[in-house]
Amino acid sequence: MKRFRLRSALLATTCAVGLVVPLTGTATAANPSTVHEAAMTQAEQAKVTDFWTTERMRSAVPIDRLLKPKQRLAGTVAAGKPTTVAPTAFPNGGGQWTGGGKIVSTEGRVFFTYQGRTASCSGTAVTSTNESTVITAGHCVKLDGAFHTNWVFVPAYNNGSTPYGTWTAKKTYATPQWVAGEDINYDVGAAVVNPLNGQSLTDVVGGQGIAFNQARGQNMYAFGYPAAAPYDGSKLIYCSGSTFNAFISDGIGMTCDMTGGSSGGGWFLRFSEATGAGIVNSVNSYKINFIPTWMFGPYFGTDAQNVYTTAQAG
Repeated sequence: MKRFRLRSALLATTCAVGLVVPLTGTATAANPSTVHEAAMTQAEQAKVTDFWTTERMRSAVPIDRLLKPKQRLAGTVAAGKPTTVAPTAFPNGGGQWTGGGKIVSTEGRVFFTYQGRTASCSGTAVTSTNESTVITAGHCVKLDGAFHTNWVFVPAYNNGSTPYGTWTAKKTYATPQWVAGEDINYDVGAAVVNPLNGQSLTDVVGGQGIAFNQARGQNMYAFGYPAAAPYDGSKLIYCSGSTFNAFISDGIGMTCDMTGGSSGGGWFLRFSEATGAGIVNSVNSYKINFIPTWMFGPYFGTDAQNVYTTAQAG
């Protein structure tokens, strides 16, 4: 297993989440270093919700744009007009999703405060015991030694509108390897969100499946809300194609032009264009400057499964 730390090993990184057999692992609620308590009380939830006005959401910067050059979480992509490709086209290197279905309500933008500045990522509502679990990238919950604050998930975000509401995080989670050293091989995070109007997240928006320790080299779909040029974070974007082994990590790669802000968006196995449903098996994690048309994500192994298992019980 190759191990790399975010700043020392990467030229750049992006922005760039049923089928579970519970396993015992190191990421447990008993280890406070992998779990962050966020908006636990109703007063805290109200404060976070009030913080995220429409204008703050629109002005939130993809997290990669807030980092120093050696920390970059997104490769440089030439500016231009986003290409819209019909969902029936496979493979697809990047275009607006126009097919509808379950993916529209289960995929969303993630907003948070990083070092006092408002930032954004992406995430996916997944099937879980607590009906409240969102899967995202590790750097979308914690970076530079601290968990992000004011963390919310906005499913089906559409140019400032929040059709399913703003869901505040009760707790956020990351793998032990990400918490300890920001190891890009384990760039996996999760959040448990509070009920909204007396309802749980997946009761309202549905939940995608999730899988671990699957075969590599399969066809997959990737989704997210890229907010760096040529995108602006207002629409759900997707890529599709065959995956391959990553170069500088033990993860997987795909041809995809999504940019900063798409971090944490789900990669799906067995995705159905007809229903918009599939099985999350990775997330948008990083890109390399000299190959801006490739996106990479972590391999969902046992440590990723432990994060999910802990979160769904939280």
